[in-house]
Amino acid sequence: MNQKIKVASIFSGCGGSDLGIVGGFQFLGKNYEKLPFEIVFALDNDPKAVETYNRNFSYEAVVADIEKFDSNTMPDFDLLLGGFPCQSFSTVNPTKNPFDKRGKLYKKMALLLRAKKPKFFIAENVKGMLVLNEGKIYESIEKEFAAQGYVIKHKLLNAADFGIPQKRERVFMIGIRKDIAFNFNFPDATHSETGGKKNWVGLGSVVDELKLRDKKYYFSKKAVEGMKRAKNNMKRGLAQDLNKPCLTVTSHLAKVSLNSRDPVLLVEANKELYRRFTPREAARIQSFPDSFEFPVSESAAYRQIGNAIPPVLMWQVANALSVQMKDNKTYGRHIFKTEKKRNNVAHSLEEYQDRKTSVLEVTR
Repeated sequence: MNQKIKVASIFSGCGGSDLGIVGGFQFLGKNYEKLPFEIVFALDNDPKAVETYNRNFSYEAVVADIEKFDSNTMPDFDLLLGGFPCQSFSTVNPTKNPFDKRGKLYKKMALLLRAKKPKFFIAENVKGMLVLNEGKIYESIEKEFAAQGYVIKHKLLNAADFGIPQKRERVFMIGIRKDIAFNFNFPDATHSETGGKKNWVGLGSVVDELKLRDKKYYFSKKAVEGMKRAKNNMKRGLAQDLNKPCLTVTSHLAKVSLNSRDPVLLVEANKELYRRFTPREAARIQSFPDSFEFPVSESAAYRQIGNAIPPVLMWQVANALSVQMKDNKTYGRHIFKTEKKRNNVAHSLEEYQDRKTSVLEVTR
């Protein structure tokens, strides 16, 4: 496949998904080859995340609010990529309104699909999207995307099943424009906990050394005592087994405490010595290569890393898409042939109003 597939990225963050879809990086000694995707547009509302993005990519992302952004200013593209904000769909705090302001941002992605009509889209979100409100949340989101003219497929993928040292389950949605005859199949797992494939990759593969000299990463004795008092009420252990994948890292890593649900390292059991991950360790847990730079404060880096889509996981999904496109000769001729420029029929996000008969009326 010689022609590049043009990608527009929204909710880009620091660029985890974008690195994955483009490829051309190494992680844990494995080469993730370049894929036939090209970023032609990227957007995020966090200036610090965009600063990191622009340090690592040749294409410069823009700082903008997707709710106010005019799609007329976007170039033509074949694929829309976006991991819309997921906090509202988290099962950690199920009392939240799943359709609060952040929870409705997927609508903005739907608006872009309606306005620009790309051939594909890839969306990502937390596992909770599938189970909240007895699955009605996901059903509503899928209907909204399908109403823009797309056939939707989704699958829950675990990062650990693809050689990433982290148990991180995320829902991936692939949309294919209805006029395109193409059936996408998600990639098979490359690793397994139970055998039959390569073993899951352990956390120890990305931890430089357990005992660091820099004391700022260690928890105080007071914090340890507080953890011991609260431990009986905790839902899961925090200290990680270096021989197993890490529990899910989040954007809270900068403020992680021993009473939080975030993973930490037990350095010395007899001394009750615990520490948090360094930013580089956290980035490796997310499958960022060491060549990926974070030119921001540590707190900003932690937040960006925790919010990111693991590059290796996105690479696996994007690679499956590109391979299947390449193998489908009829489809390959169709998708890249010269066609009327649908993307020129663009409308501003403000011009497209919510339909009166919205499918998003969900019983809370």
